[in-house]
Amino acid sequence: MNHEDSVSFQEKPAIAIVRLQGTIGMGSRGGPSLSDAGIGPVLERAFRRRKPLAVALAINSPGGSPVQSSLIGARIRRLSEETKVPVYAFVEDMAASGGYWLASAADEIWADESSVLGSIGVISAGFGFSELIGRYGIERRVHTAGRSKSMMDPFRPETPEDVARVNQLLEPIHEAFKAQIRKRRGSKLPEGRDLFTGEIWVGQQAVDLGLADGIGHLIPRMQALYGKDVRFLNYGQKVSMLRRFGLSADDFIEAAERRTLTTQFGIGG
Repeated sequence: MNHEDSVSFQEKPAIAIVRLQGTIGMGSRGGPSLSDAGIGPVLERAFRRRKPLAVALAINSPGGSPVQSSLIGARIRRLSEETKVPVYAFVEDMAASGGYWLASAADEIWADESSVLGSIGVISAGFGFSELIGRYGIERRVHTAGRSKSMMDPFRPETPEDVARVNQLLEPIHEAFKAQIRKRRGSKLPEGRDLFTGEIWVGQQAVDLGLADGIGHLIPRMQALYGKDVRFLNYGQKVSMLRRFGLSADDFIEAAERRTLTTQFGIGG
C-alpha cells in the first residue's frame, strides 16, 4: 500500500468491532476474561479512538456472573452516550442469559437464523452427596461462626430454610435482570407475554418476540447502514503467548472454579 492509499484508508469512515465471547466471569488466571476489568479498556478504545461511526458487538456467550454482566452493559451504555456513538449487537451462536444482558445494551440486536437468545432467568445449581458419604461411613465435620455460614453444604441434607434463603437471593437478581430488559427493549416487547421465565428462542422467534430487531450478519448489515466503503477496526483483549499455542494448567483450574461459581449464583444458560 502506497502513501496515498494509506491516507485514503485512514480517512474512510470506521466501524469498531468488539468481540464479547465466552462465559462472563470475575477474573482469570494469567489471561483475559469476559469481565468488566478485562473488557473495559477494550471498550474504551473502541468507542474513543479514531471516531467510529458505530460500535458493533460480536456476541457469543451463554452468560455467567450477573454483576459482571451489569457492569459491562452499563459501561457500554455510558460510553455510547458520552461519545454519541450508536451500538449494534450481532449474536453468533448464542446470547443467552448474561449474554443477552450484554446484547440488550446495544441500540439494535441482530441475530443469525440459528442463534439462540433469551434465557432471562437466574439459576442456582449444585449436587447433594449426603446419602453417598453416609453409605461409605464418611462423616462430614463443619464448624462455623454464624448459623447460615454452611448454607447449601452439598454434604448435608438440604433444608427448607436453605431453599428459602437461596430464593431470597435469586429473586432480587432476577428482578434486576427483568428491569434491564424492560428498560432497553420495553417498547419492542409484546404485551401480555411473559418472556422472563428462562425460556430460550431461536433466530426469527426472538425477532417476532421483540428480543431482536432482525436477522442479519455484522459486515453486510454495517455496510448496508454506513456504506460499502466503511472500514472495520477490530478491538480485542491481548492473549498470552502460552494460550496462543494451547491451554495452560491454570485454564482447567479456572474453568472448574468459574463453572462452580456460575452454577451457584449465576445467570448462565
